Parts: sequence; C-alpha cells; structure tokens
Amino acid sequence: MTAPRPGPPPGPRPGPPPQRWTGADGEDDGHPAVDAAVQAIANAASLNPADQIAQYEAAYQTLRETLTTIDQA
Repeated sequence: MTAPRPGPPPGPRPGPPPQRWTGADGEDDGHPAVDAAVQAIANAASLNPADQIAQYEAAYQTLRETLTTIDQA
C-alpha cells in the first residue's frame, strides 16, 4: 500500500499581488488594456483550472492586439 503523496491543498493557490509599473519619474505609465489583462490573469487564480484557460486566452489576445497597435504607431 502506498501512502498519499504530500502536496499543496486542492484549490486556488494564492500568489503575490501584481505590481504596477511606474516610470522613471515615479508616475504610472500603465496602459488601460494591459492593466485590465493583468488584472484578469490575477483574478483567474481563484477560478477552476478549466475556467482559467479562457481567462488566460482572453488576456493573451488583448495583449497581442495592444502590442500590435503600439507597433503600428
């Protein structure tokens, strides 16, 4: 008979809160779409793994679109 393997308890794993970027002058240089994508990723940590995938994919798409618009500017 084998003993149960130790590991973290089931459920969401808390992590550190996301840190906001500040520019050289100490002011917030954030971008609203990027900030929303980062927040969505942080919020996904409390979801079931199957539900996290949709949140990560949506955040990824938002970041891709945002970077594309920045590159075109």
